[in-house]
Amino acid sequence: MSSSNIKLTSGSIYKHLIRLSIPAAMGMIFNTLYNLTDFWFAGLLSDDALAGVSIAGSVFFILLAIGIGMQTGTSAVIAPEVGAGNESNVGDWVNQAFGLSIVFSIVTMLLGWLLAERLVMFLGAEDHIAPLANQYLQITLIGSIAFILSFMAAGALMALGDTKSNRNALMVGFFANFLLNPLFTFVLDFGVRGLALATVVIKVASAIYLFYVLALRTGAWAKPAFHFAKWGALLKQVLPASTNMLTIILGGFISVAYIGRFGSEHIAGYAVGLRIEQVLLLPALGLNSAVMAIAGQNFGANQLDRVNETYIKGLKIGLGMAAVSIPVMIFLSPAMMGIFTNSEVIKGTGAAYLRIDAIAFYAYVVLFISVALLQSIKRPIFPMVLGIARQLILPAGINYVLIVMLGYPMLSIFYTIIGVVVLSAVVANWYTRKTLAAITVA
Repeated sequence: MSSSNIKLTSGSIYKHLIRLSIPAAMGMIFNTLYNLTDFWFAGLLSDDALAGVSIAGSVFFILLAIGIGMQTGTSAVIAPEVGAGNESNVGDWVNQAFGLSIVFSIVTMLLGWLLAERLVMFLGAEDHIAPLANQYLQITLIGSIAFILSFMAAGALMALGDTKSNRNALMVGFFANFLLNPLFTFVLDFGVRGLALATVVIKVASAIYLFYVLALRTGAWAKPAFHFAKWGALLKQVLPASTNMLTIILGGFISVAYIGRFGSEHIAGYAVGLRIEQVLLLPALGLNSAVMAIAGQNFGANQLDRVNETYIKGLKIGLGMAAVSIPVMIFLSPAMMGIFTNSEVIKGTGAAYLRIDAIAFYAYVVLFISVALLQSIKRPIFPMVLGIARQLILPAGINYVLIVMLGYPMLSIFYTIIGVVVLSAVVANWYTRKTLAAITVA
Protein backbone atom coordinates (compact mmCIF):
# COMPACT_ATOMS: atom_id res chain seq x y z
CA MET A 1 0.00 0.00 0.00
CA SER A 2 1.43 3.36 -1.03
CA SER A 3 2.40 5.73 1.76
CA SER A 4 0.77 8.53 -0.24
CA ASN A 5 -2.66 7.23 0.74
CA ILE A 6 -4.13 9.73 3.20
CA LYS A 7 -5.51 8.88 6.65
CA LEU A 8 -8.41 11.15 7.54
CA THR A 9 -8.76 10.01 11.14
CA SER A 10 -6.72 12.87 12.58
CA GLY A 11 -6.16 16.54 11.87
CA SER A 12 -8.57 19.37 11.09
CA ILE A 13 -11.83 18.20 9.57
CA TYR A 14 -12.33 21.60 7.92
CA LYS A 15 -8.94 21.22 6.23
CA HIS A 16 -9.77 17.67 5.10
CA LEU A 17 -13.15 18.80 3.75
CA ILE A 18 -11.61 21.63 1.76
CA ARG A 19 -8.60 19.61 0.55
CA LEU A 20 -10.78 16.75 -0.73
CA SER A 21 -13.79 18.71 -1.94
CA ILE A 22 -11.95 21.21 -4.15
CA PRO A 23 -10.44 18.66 -6.59
CA ALA A 24 -13.64 16.57 -6.44
CA ALA A 25 -15.73 19.63 -7.31
CA MET A 26 -13.31 20.67 -10.05
CA GLY A 27 -13.54 17.22 -11.58
CA MET A 28 -17.33 17.35 -11.51
CA ILE A 29 -17.29 20.83 -13.01
CA PHE A 30 -15.21 19.59 -15.91
CA ASN A 31 -17.50 16.57 -16.29
CA THR A 32 -20.62 18.72 -16.44
CA LEU A 33 -18.93 21.21 -18.77
CA TYR A 34 -18.10 18.16 -20.86
CA ASN A 35 -21.82 17.40 -21.13
CA LEU A 36 -22.62 21.02 -21.86
CA THR A 37 -19.99 20.92 -24.61
CA ASP A 38 -21.93 18.08 -26.22
CA PHE A 39 -25.07 20.22 -26.02
CA TRP A 40 -23.23 23.17 -27.55
CA PHE A 41 -21.94 21.16 -30.51
CA ALA A 42 -25.36 19.53 -30.91
CA GLY A 43 -26.86 23.02 -31.05
CA LEU A 44 -24.42 23.88 -33.83
CA LEU A 45 -25.82 20.95 -35.79
CA SER A 46 -29.46 22.00 -35.29
CA ASP A 47 -32.13 22.60 -32.65
CA ASP A 48 -33.43 19.09 -33.48
CA ALA A 49 -30.00 17.62 -32.68
CA LEU A 50 -29.94 19.53 -29.39
CA ALA A 51 -33.36 18.17 -28.46
CA GLY A 52 -32.28 14.63 -29.47
CA VAL A 53 -29.08 14.72 -27.42
CA SER A 54 -31.00 16.19 -24.46
CA ILE A 55 -33.50 13.32 -24.52
CA ALA A 56 -30.72 10.75 -25.04
CA GLY A 57 -28.91 12.19 -22.03
CA SER A 58 -31.94 11.53 -19.85
CA VAL A 59 -31.92 7.86 -20.93
CA PHE A 60 -28.15 7.56 -20.60
CA PHE A 61 -28.37 8.63 -16.97
CA ILE A 62 -29.51 5.07 -16.20
CA LEU A 63 -25.97 3.92 -16.95
CA LEU A 64 -24.64 6.66 -14.71
CA ALA A 65 -26.86 5.39 -11.89
CA ILE A 66 -25.06 2.04 -12.00
CA GLY A 67 -21.68 3.76 -12.17
CA ILE A 68 -22.37 6.12 -9.27
CA GLY A 69 -23.69 3.19 -7.25
CA MET A 70 -20.42 1.35 -7.87
CA GLN A 71 -18.43 4.44 -6.89
CA THR A 72 -20.40 4.95 -3.68
CA GLY A 73 -20.44 1.25 -2.75
CA THR A 74 -16.73 0.80 -3.44
CA SER A 75 -15.87 3.82 -1.32
CA ALA A 76 -18.21 2.68 1.46
CA VAL A 77 -16.48 -0.71 1.86
CA ILE A 78 -12.90 0.50 1.39
CA ALA A 79 -12.84 3.71 3.50
CA PRO A 80 -13.59 1.96 6.83
CA GLU A 81 -10.84 -0.59 6.10
CA VAL A 82 -8.39 2.26 5.59
CA GLY A 83 -9.57 4.03 8.76
CA ALA A 84 -9.29 0.82 10.80
CA GLY A 85 -5.78 0.17 9.45
CA ASN A 86 -6.82 -3.00 7.59
CA GLU A 87 -5.07 -1.92 4.42
CA SER A 88 -4.32 -5.50 3.35
CA ASN A 89 -8.04 -5.86 2.58
CA VAL A 90 -8.18 -2.87 0.25
CA GLY A 91 -6.73 -4.64 -2.80
CA ASP A 92 -9.16 -7.52 -2.43
CA TRP A 93 -12.16 -5.18 -2.27
CA VAL A 94 -10.89 -3.40 -5.39
CA ASN A 95 -10.75 -6.73 -7.21
CA GLN A 96 -14.25 -7.68 -6.07
CA ALA A 97 -15.60 -4.33 -7.23
CA PHE A 98 -13.81 -4.80 -10.56
CA GLY A 99 -15.54 -8.13 -11.16
CA LEU A 100 -18.94 -6.81 -10.16
CA SER A 101 -18.48 -3.78 -12.43
CA ILE A 102 -17.92 -5.99 -15.45
CA VAL A 103 -21.15 -7.89 -14.79
CA PHE A 104 -23.12 -4.68 -14.27
CA SER A 105 -21.75 -3.14 -17.46
CA ILE A 106 -22.74 -6.11 -19.60
CA VAL A 107 -26.25 -6.20 -18.16
CA THR A 108 -26.63 -2.44 -18.57
CA MET A 109 -25.50 -2.51 -22.19
CA LEU A 110 -27.91 -5.30 -23.12
CA LEU A 111 -30.86 -3.73 -21.35
CA GLY A 112 -30.02 -0.39 -22.89
CA TRP A 113 -30.11 -1.76 -26.39
CA LEU A 114 -33.43 -3.45 -25.68
CA LEU A 115 -35.18 -0.51 -24.04
CA ALA A 116 -33.57 2.65 -25.46
CA GLU A 117 -36.06 3.29 -28.26
CA ARG A 118 -39.04 2.77 -25.94
CA LEU A 119 -37.61 5.16 -23.38
CA VAL A 120 -36.93 7.81 -25.99
CA MET A 121 -40.54 7.66 -27.14
CA PHE A 122 -41.77 7.65 -23.53
CA LEU A 123 -39.95 10.93 -22.99
CA GLY A 124 -42.04 12.54 -25.71
CA ALA A 125 -39.59 12.66 -28.63
CA GLU A 126 -41.33 13.50 -31.90
CA ASP A 127 -40.76 11.32 -34.97
CA HIS A 128 -38.03 13.60 -36.32
CA ILE A 129 -36.24 13.80 -32.92
CA ALA A 130 -36.26 10.13 -31.89
CA PRO A 131 -33.77 8.87 -34.54
CA LEU A 132 -31.20 11.47 -33.42
CA ALA A 133 -31.57 10.44 -29.77
CA ASN A 134 -31.22 6.77 -30.71
CA GLN A 135 -28.08 7.42 -32.77
CA TYR A 136 -26.41 8.95 -29.74
CA LEU A 137 -27.51 6.14 -27.42
CA GLN A 138 -26.48 3.21 -29.59
CA ILE A 139 -22.86 4.40 -29.62
CA THR A 140 -22.58 5.42 -25.96
CA LEU A 141 -23.99 2.11 -24.73
CA ILE A 142 -21.00 0.35 -26.30
CA GLY A 143 -18.81 2.22 -23.82
CA SER A 144 -20.77 1.02 -20.77
CA ILE A 145 -17.86 -0.90 -19.28
CA ALA A 146 -15.52 2.10 -19.48
CA PHE A 147 -18.05 4.34 -17.75
CA ILE A 148 -18.73 1.94 -14.87
CA LEU A 149 -15.07 1.01 -14.35
CA SER A 150 -14.13 4.69 -14.23
CA PHE A 151 -16.67 5.28 -11.48
CA MET A 152 -15.51 2.22 -9.55
CA ALA A 153 -11.85 3.24 -9.66
CA ALA A 154 -12.76 6.80 -8.65
CA GLY A 155 -14.63 5.45 -5.63
CA ALA A 156 -11.66 3.35 -4.53
CA LEU A 157 -9.30 6.31 -4.88
CA MET A 158 -11.70 8.57 -2.96
CA ALA A 159 -11.71 6.08 -0.07
CA LEU A 160 -7.91 6.29 -0.08
CA GLY A 161 -8.07 10.08 0.23
CA ASP A 162 -7.38 10.80 -3.45
CA THR A 163 -9.88 12.98 -5.29
CA LYS A 164 -7.24 14.60 -7.49
CA SER A 165 -6.70 11.71 -9.91
CA ASN A 166 -10.35 11.60 -10.96
CA ARG A 167 -10.26 15.39 -11.33
CA ASN A 168 -7.27 15.03 -13.65
CA ALA A 169 -9.07 12.43 -15.77
CA LEU A 170 -12.20 14.54 -16.07
CA MET A 171 -10.26 17.72 -16.79
CA VAL A 172 -8.23 16.14 -19.59
CA GLY A 173 -11.42 14.53 -20.91
CA PHE A 174 -13.11 17.91 -21.14
CA PHE A 175 -10.32 19.40 -23.27
CA ALA A 176 -10.09 16.24 -25.37
CA ASN A 177 -13.82 16.52 -26.02
CA PHE A 178 -13.30 19.98 -27.51
CA LEU A 179 -10.91 18.44 -30.02
CA LEU A 180 -12.71 15.18 -30.80
CA ASN A 181 -16.25 16.56 -31.05
CA PRO A 182 -15.61 18.81 -34.07
CA LEU A 183 -13.34 16.15 -35.61
CA PHE A 184 -15.91 13.35 -35.44
CA THR A 185 -19.03 15.49 -35.83
CA PHE A 186 -18.09 17.93 -38.60
CA VAL A 187 -14.77 16.95 -40.20
CA LEU A 188 -15.64 13.25 -40.47
CA ASP A 189 -19.34 14.13 -40.81
CA PHE A 190 -20.63 11.61 -38.25
CA GLY A 191 -23.20 14.09 -36.94
CA VAL A 192 -24.77 13.16 -33.59
CA ARG A 193 -22.94 9.81 -33.70
CA GLY A 194 -19.68 11.75 -33.60
CA LEU A 195 -20.56 13.31 -30.25
CA ALA A 196 -21.20 9.84 -28.81
CA LEU A 197 -18.04 8.33 -30.32
CA ALA A 198 -15.88 11.06 -28.78
CA THR A 199 -17.39 10.27 -25.38
CA VAL A 200 -16.64 6.55 -25.64
CA VAL A 201 -13.01 7.11 -26.71
CA ILE A 202 -12.40 9.54 -23.84
CA LYS A 203 -13.99 7.29 -21.21
CA VAL A 204 -11.86 4.31 -22.25
CA ALA A 205 -8.72 6.41 -21.82
CA SER A 206 -9.97 7.71 -18.44
CA ALA A 207 -10.60 4.20 -17.13
CA ILE A 208 -7.09 3.07 -18.07
CA TYR A 209 -5.55 6.09 -16.35
CA LEU A 210 -7.54 5.66 -13.11
CA PHE A 211 -6.67 1.98 -12.88
CA TYR A 212 -3.02 2.86 -13.38
CA VAL A 213 -3.14 5.32 -10.46
CA LEU A 214 -5.01 2.78 -8.36
CA ALA A 215 -2.29 0.22 -9.07
CA LEU A 216 0.33 2.66 -7.84
CA ARG A 217 -1.59 3.24 -4.62
CA THR A 218 -2.44 -0.38 -3.85
CA GLY A 219 0.81 -1.88 -5.10
CA ALA A 220 -0.80 -4.14 -7.73
CA TRP A 221 -2.96 -3.97 -10.82
CA ALA A 222 -6.61 -4.75 -10.14
CA LYS A 223 -7.86 -8.13 -11.35
CA PRO A 224 -11.56 -9.01 -11.53
CA ALA A 225 -12.54 -11.30 -8.65
CA PHE A 226 -15.76 -13.24 -8.21
CA HIS A 227 -16.11 -14.08 -4.51
CA PHE A 228 -19.88 -14.09 -4.24
CA ALA A 229 -20.02 -13.80 -0.44
CA LYS A 230 -17.99 -10.59 -0.65
CA TRP A 231 -20.10 -9.47 -3.56
CA GLY A 232 -23.05 -9.72 -1.19
CA ALA A 233 -21.45 -7.28 1.24
CA LEU A 234 -20.56 -4.97 -1.63
CA LEU A 235 -24.04 -5.18 -3.13
CA LYS A 236 -25.57 -4.12 0.18
CA GLN A 237 -23.90 -0.76 -0.43
CA VAL A 238 -24.00 -0.61 -4.23
CA LEU A 239 -27.64 -1.51 -4.85
CA PRO A 240 -29.23 1.07 -2.51
CA ALA A 241 -26.88 3.76 -3.86
CA SER A 242 -27.65 2.79 -7.45
CA THR A 243 -31.36 2.61 -6.69
CA ASN A 244 -31.21 6.03 -5.06
CA MET A 245 -29.51 7.44 -8.14
CA LEU A 246 -31.91 5.56 -10.39
CA THR A 247 -34.86 7.17 -8.64
CA ILE A 248 -33.31 10.55 -9.44
CA ILE A 249 -33.11 9.54 -13.08
CA LEU A 250 -36.60 8.08 -13.19
CA GLY A 251 -37.83 11.21 -11.45
CA GLY A 252 -36.18 13.15 -14.26
CA PHE A 253 -38.07 10.97 -16.73
CA ILE A 254 -41.30 11.90 -14.98
CA SER A 255 -40.49 15.61 -15.12
CA VAL A 256 -39.40 15.38 -18.75
CA ALA A 257 -42.51 13.39 -19.67
CA TYR A 258 -44.78 16.03 -18.14
CA ILE A 259 -42.77 18.87 -19.67
CA GLY A 260 -42.91 17.02 -23.00
CA ARG A 261 -46.68 17.58 -23.03
CA PHE A 262 -45.82 21.21 -23.82
CA GLY A 263 -43.28 20.41 -26.62
CA SER A 264 -39.69 19.24 -27.23
CA GLU A 265 -38.31 22.78 -27.08
CA HIS A 266 -39.37 22.95 -23.44
CA ILE A 267 -37.61 19.62 -22.81
CA ALA A 268 -34.42 21.08 -24.31
CA GLY A 269 -34.75 24.22 -22.16
CA TYR A 270 -35.25 22.19 -18.99
CA ALA A 271 -32.35 19.86 -19.87
CA VAL A 272 -29.91 22.71 -20.47
CA GLY A 273 -31.14 24.57 -17.39
CA LEU A 274 -30.70 21.43 -15.33
CA ARG A 275 -27.09 21.06 -16.54
CA ILE A 276 -26.35 24.67 -15.63
CA GLU A 277 -27.81 24.09 -12.17
CA GLN A 278 -25.63 21.00 -11.85
CA VAL A 279 -22.56 23.12 -12.54
CA LEU A 280 -23.55 25.42 -9.68
CA LEU A 281 -24.22 22.43 -7.42
CA LEU A 282 -20.89 20.79 -8.18
CA PRO A 283 -19.00 22.38 -5.28
CA ALA A 284 -21.65 20.85 -3.03
CA LEU A 285 -21.23 17.49 -4.74
CA GLY A 286 -17.48 17.76 -4.25
CA LEU A 287 -18.18 18.43 -0.57
CA ASN A 288 -20.43 15.37 -0.63
CA SER A 289 -17.48 13.20 -1.77
CA ALA A 290 -15.25 14.66 0.94
CA VAL A 291 -17.84 14.01 3.66
CA MET A 292 -18.19 10.41 2.55
CA ALA A 293 -14.44 9.72 2.56
CA ILE A 294 -13.78 11.44 5.91
CA ALA A 295 -16.81 10.00 7.68
CA GLY A 296 -16.12 6.54 6.25
CA GLN A 297 -12.55 6.38 7.51
CA ASN A 298 -13.49 7.72 10.94
CA PHE A 299 -16.40 5.29 11.18
CA GLY A 300 -13.98 2.45 10.51
CA ALA A 301 -11.68 3.81 13.23
CA ASN A 302 -14.68 4.04 15.62
CA GLN A 303 -14.14 7.79 16.01
CA LEU A 304 -17.85 8.59 16.00
CA ASP A 305 -17.51 12.12 17.38
CA ARG A 306 -15.45 13.00 14.30
CA VAL A 307 -18.15 11.47 12.10
CA ASN A 308 -20.73 13.79 13.68
CA GLU A 309 -18.34 16.74 13.41
CA THR A 310 -17.85 16.01 9.73
CA TYR A 311 -21.60 16.25 9.13
CA ILE A 312 -22.05 19.52 11.01
CA LYS A 313 -19.06 21.23 9.40
CA GLY A 314 -20.08 19.98 5.97
CA LEU A 315 -23.48 21.65 6.37
CA LYS A 316 -21.82 24.93 7.38
CA ILE A 317 -19.54 24.95 4.34
CA GLY A 318 -22.53 24.09 2.14
CA LEU A 319 -24.44 27.11 3.45
CA GLY A 320 -21.63 29.35 2.24
CA MET A 321 -21.78 27.70 -1.18
CA ALA A 322 -25.52 28.37 -1.39
CA ALA A 323 -25.01 32.05 -0.56
CA VAL A 324 -22.84 32.37 -3.67
CA SER A 325 -24.84 30.26 -6.12
CA ILE A 326 -28.42 31.41 -5.44
CA PRO A 327 -27.91 34.98 -6.77
CA VAL A 328 -26.23 33.56 -9.88
CA MET A 329 -29.29 31.38 -10.59
CA ILE A 330 -31.69 34.26 -10.07
CA PHE A 331 -29.93 37.06 -11.97
CA LEU A 332 -27.72 35.41 -14.60
CA SER A 333 -29.89 32.54 -15.83
CA PRO A 334 -31.02 34.20 -19.14
CA ALA A 335 -27.44 35.03 -20.09
CA MET A 336 -26.24 31.50 -19.27
CA MET A 337 -29.04 29.94 -21.33
CA GLY A 338 -28.15 32.21 -24.25
CA ILE A 339 -24.77 30.51 -24.55
CA PHE A 340 -26.41 27.32 -25.80
CA THR A 341 -29.29 28.37 -28.01
CA ASN A 342 -30.93 31.28 -29.81
CA SER A 343 -34.41 29.82 -29.37
CA GLU A 344 -36.46 32.11 -27.13
CA VAL A 345 -38.62 29.19 -26.00
CA ILE A 346 -35.63 27.07 -24.95
CA LYS A 347 -33.97 30.03 -23.21
CA GLY A 348 -37.17 31.04 -21.45
CA THR A 349 -37.88 27.58 -20.09
CA GLY A 350 -34.33 27.05 -18.82
CA ALA A 351 -34.16 30.48 -17.19
CA ALA A 352 -37.52 29.98 -15.50
CA TYR A 353 -36.40 26.64 -14.10
CA LEU A 354 -33.17 28.09 -12.71
CA ARG A 355 -34.87 31.05 -11.04
CA ILE A 356 -37.57 28.92 -9.42
CA ASP A 357 -35.25 26.13 -8.30
CA ALA A 358 -32.89 28.63 -6.66
CA ILE A 359 -35.32 28.56 -3.72
CA ALA A 360 -34.35 24.93 -3.05
CA PHE A 361 -30.59 25.25 -3.53
CA TYR A 362 -29.55 24.80 0.09
CA ALA A 363 -32.10 22.00 0.46
CA TYR A 364 -30.18 20.11 -2.24
CA VAL A 365 -26.96 20.67 -0.27
CA VAL A 366 -28.51 19.28 2.92
CA LEU A 367 -29.81 16.26 1.02
CA PHE A 368 -26.44 15.54 -0.59
CA ILE A 369 -24.48 15.73 2.65
CA SER A 370 -27.05 13.73 4.62
CA VAL A 371 -27.10 10.94 2.04
CA ALA A 372 -23.29 10.88 1.85
CA LEU A 373 -22.99 10.63 5.63
CA LEU A 374 -25.51 7.80 5.88
CA GLN A 375 -23.84 5.88 3.05
CA SER A 376 -20.41 6.33 4.63
CA ILE A 377 -21.58 4.70 7.87
CA LYS A 378 -23.23 1.87 5.90
CA ARG A 379 -26.82 3.02 6.37
CA PRO A 380 -27.88 3.26 2.70
CA ILE A 381 -31.50 2.09 2.98
CA PHE A 382 -33.11 5.29 4.25
CA PRO A 383 -31.64 7.44 1.44
CA MET A 384 -33.03 4.91 -1.04
CA VAL A 385 -36.53 5.01 0.52
CA LEU A 386 -36.47 8.79 0.71
CA GLY A 387 -35.32 8.93 -2.90
CA ILE A 388 -38.24 6.80 -4.05
CA ALA A 389 -40.70 9.10 -2.26
CA ARG A 390 -38.95 12.31 -3.37
CA GLN A 391 -38.29 11.43 -6.97
CA LEU A 392 -41.14 9.10 -7.91
CA ILE A 393 -44.18 8.91 -5.68
CA LEU A 394 -44.67 12.55 -4.73
CA PRO A 395 -43.79 14.23 -8.07
CA ALA A 396 -45.77 11.70 -10.12
CA GLY A 397 -48.87 12.13 -7.98
CA ILE A 398 -48.71 15.89 -7.59
CA ASN A 399 -47.93 16.57 -11.25
CA TYR A 400 -50.67 14.24 -12.42
CA VAL A 401 -53.20 16.20 -10.40
CA LEU A 402 -51.85 19.62 -11.42
CA ILE A 403 -51.03 19.01 -15.09
CA VAL A 404 -53.39 16.26 -16.25
CA MET A 405 -56.44 16.73 -14.05
CA LEU A 406 -56.40 20.49 -13.41
CA GLY A 407 -54.57 21.73 -16.50
CA TYR A 408 -52.06 23.90 -14.64
CA PRO A 409 -49.25 25.54 -16.70
CA MET A 410 -45.80 24.02 -17.14
CA LEU A 411 -44.19 26.14 -14.43
CA SER A 412 -46.17 24.28 -11.79
CA ILE A 413 -43.87 21.30 -12.45
CA PHE A 414 -40.91 23.40 -11.29
CA TYR A 415 -42.73 24.54 -8.15
CA THR A 416 -43.55 20.91 -7.36
CA ILE A 417 -39.83 20.09 -7.58
CA ILE A 418 -38.80 22.71 -5.03
CA GLY A 419 -41.59 21.85 -2.61
CA VAL A 420 -40.67 18.17 -2.55
CA VAL A 421 -36.93 18.89 -2.28
CA VAL A 422 -37.33 21.23 0.71
CA LEU A 423 -39.55 18.75 2.55
CA SER A 424 -37.12 15.90 1.82
CA ALA A 425 -34.15 17.92 3.08
CA VAL A 426 -35.88 18.53 6.41
CA VAL A 427 -36.64 14.83 6.79
CA ALA A 428 -33.11 13.77 5.76
CA ASN A 429 -31.48 16.15 8.24
CA TRP A 430 -33.71 14.92 11.07
CA TYR A 431 -33.04 11.25 10.32
CA THR A 432 -29.28 11.73 9.94
CA ARG A 433 -28.97 13.55 13.27
CA LYS A 434 -31.09 10.88 14.94
CA THR A 435 -28.91 8.08 13.50
CA LEU A 436 -25.68 9.79 14.52
CA ALA A 437 -26.96 10.28 18.06
CA ALA A 438 -27.93 6.60 18.27
CA ILE A 439 -24.59 5.18 17.10
CA THR A 440 -22.64 7.63 19.28
CA VAL A 441 -24.51 6.51 22.39
CA ALA A 442 -24.18 2.85 21.43
